[in-house]
Amino acid sequence: MRRRVTFSRNVTLSLSRTCQCYCKYCAFKTHQAHLHTPEEVLKLIDSAARRGVKELLVLTGERPEVNAGVRAKLAEYGHRDFTAYVVWACERALERGLLPHTNLGVLSKEDLGRLREVTASQGLMLESVRDDLVAHQGSPTKSPERRLETIRWAGELRIPFTSGILVGIGETPEDRVAALQALAEVHAEYGHLQEVILQNFVPHDSYYGQEPAQIADEAARRYWATGIGDQPHLELPAWATPVSIREMEELIAHTQELMPGVGIQVPPNLADWWPQLVAAGATDLGGLSANGDHISPEHPFPSPHQVRKTLAPEGYALTERLCVYPQYIDPEWMAQGVLNTLTAKFWSFIPRSGSGRTEPPRPLRPDLAAGAIEKGREGAWLSPDELTALFAETRPEVIEDLRQAADELRAELTGETVTFVVNRNINVSNVCIVGCAFCGFGQGKRSPDAYEHSREDFEARVIDAIDFGASEICMQSGIHPDWQLEDYLHWLRVIKQTAAGAGAELHVHAYSPMEIAHMQDISGLPLPELFAALREAGLDSTPGTAAEVLHDGVRARISPNKLPAARWVQIIEASHRAGLRSTSTVMFGHIEEPWELAEHMRVIRELQERTGGITEFVPLSFIPFHTLLGRTHGVEEISIEENLKHTAVFRLALGRSITNLQASWVKMGLDGATEALRWGVNDLGGTLMEESISRMAGSHHGVRLDPPQLIAAAHAAGRPAAERSTLYGVREQHPLSSRV
Repeated sequence: MRRRVTFSRNVTLSLSRTCQCYCKYCAFKTHQAHLHTPEEVLKLIDSAARRGVKELLVLTGERPEVNAGVRAKLAEYGHRDFTAYVVWACERALERGLLPHTNLGVLSKEDLGRLREVTASQGLMLESVRDDLVAHQGSPTKSPERRLETIRWAGELRIPFTSGILVGIGETPEDRVAALQALAEVHAEYGHLQEVILQNFVPHDSYYGQEPAQIADEAARRYWATGIGDQPHLELPAWATPVSIREMEELIAHTQELMPGVGIQVPPNLADWWPQLVAAGATDLGGLSANGDHISPEHPFPSPHQVRKTLAPEGYALTERLCVYPQYIDPEWMAQGVLNTLTAKFWSFIPRSGSGRTEPPRPLRPDLAAGAIEKGREGAWLSPDELTALFAETRPEVIEDLRQAADELRAELTGETVTFVVNRNINVSNVCIVGCAFCGFGQGKRSPDAYEHSREDFEARVIDAIDFGASEICMQSGIHPDWQLEDYLHWLRVIKQTAAGAGAELHVHAYSPMEIAHMQDISGLPLPELFAALREAGLDSTPGTAAEVLHDGVRARISPNKLPAARWVQIIEASHRAGLRSTSTVMFGHIEEPWELAEHMRVIRELQERTGGITEFVPLSFIPFHTLLGRTHGVEEISIEENLKHTAVFRLALGRSITNLQASWVKMGLDGATEALRWGVNDLGGTLMEESISRMAGSHHGVRLDPPQLIAAAHAAGRPAAERSTLYGVREQHPLSSRV
């Protein structure tokens, strides 16, 4: 299933509605002199910037300067032509941190080039390849040849471009496919079409003497506030063509076939069928403009919140994008001035690459990679520059060397056996006051999605774990505002008492450093006394979660309310001094940079060499789908290739300090975790039985595996398996000869 559906958070500036065309379906155009004043433009841009809007969509009629009144106003404002005025507006938007996307109609190649210097992307609808449509009579720039010429010039100028077709204006189904084929031919030549819009025609009233922008704004405000729309349903004119949802679904399939990898946009305000079109393969909903749709002003866009509520039950995550798609965020495709604004304001949207998305503290040194791999294979400490070079590495042949070195070090330290633990996760409550941007689990106390297990429910889960054959309960929760230290001790005692009553023994692996820090804050106990109380209540080991990236710059960006790196280290070190072993983790694949991961690994290795208390290192790749960081910062799920490369670097960074490296099948999928066994991994983690944190962030790799599945994964990699205890004692061997 497709996981992400994108949209742009934009505001529309109808700079001029004056148009030389007479399209019969258009309520936007006027043949009077219409031009917004500079004061009106600045007021709209300033308001958008204050609201956190990312895109300024500039719409205009075709060649408004043909009108003498528009020409006179342009001269009054100090501009030699209309394009110069658009350039001025785009410059003001860039200064305020908005990225301009212009749709001015058919343009000369020179004007496209002028706009390229101040826009992140541009657009022009092809609409149709028919040159005899009644709907286009009297509209010279609706000539298919002229529109394709503009689209082709945009490709020559390397402009990220949006185009599309208008469906239902008198064309046949064959005409629609022919239009898509024409776009595909241009895209095949230049590769500049980032998305194709499949827009169904709806009839409009005429707005003589009225301002469509005002109608659109009022309709959007009302709809976003109440969820109640009163869009008119007018009869189709005689020249129009009815359009069915089946026909729209077929067009999506044709677009996918003709232009694989190009975004497919469907407007969510023009038909109630848009969720079905998403299911059919549409990837984008366009700009959910806060001031409405100026082309169809009586049809407001749904708000992002309204769309998200519709999509979430179907498994789709609504995610913000910029007006320029990620693959075009590059100096080859964008002017440096536009890139400067994007880098300063929206750097997290820049695709993850070897050099990172922000300036490194020191120059990257790819030349260090070969020596670093050799040193890492021998277990030696790697310098920050060497680790940074490995995390930033992109050359396939070097990455293969990385893999081999990591696998050899794994074989030396742990042999061939792949281990796993039969355990159960229990997240007692998801009520949390921290508010991490990367988390889809934590909920406010009054949220309808908040929960807290009763003792009876909790005991039933423990009994289920015992019946399943679990040797471990892993227990973590949100930071609950009402819990006191006694509540944390209570749940430990319940596990031990329930297990004893069932004649079983369970290892309790519980409470993240964030939870421990909260316990210390509310109890006032020193860490040694706190850990003594936890041990007495039943705590057997500590999960080294809440680490994310142990670099306070990263932590401030993704979770400013979370404990700082030094306190995380202090708590884990205190756990070890109290005789409680711990795991250690990293959460990567979000906004962190290679040099920040290098710092994380330095902290982990130094901690282990001081205490020796860490049993394993667990890389956890970021799941973006239902998190604030993923929804609003453009962070995409890390690729399996990048995930595996990082896994190998983690092994070399640890040297011989931490023996066990785990692959998280919840994050990577079981196939990915199986492949990771060739990249330095020796452990597949636990059966879990339930898993709420990754699931609520949008992971689609399940919440439970049975031991035979983990054994089969190890055997598929040609390795024997063994069930282990939490502290890596072997409980049962599963040699290759006993393949399940």
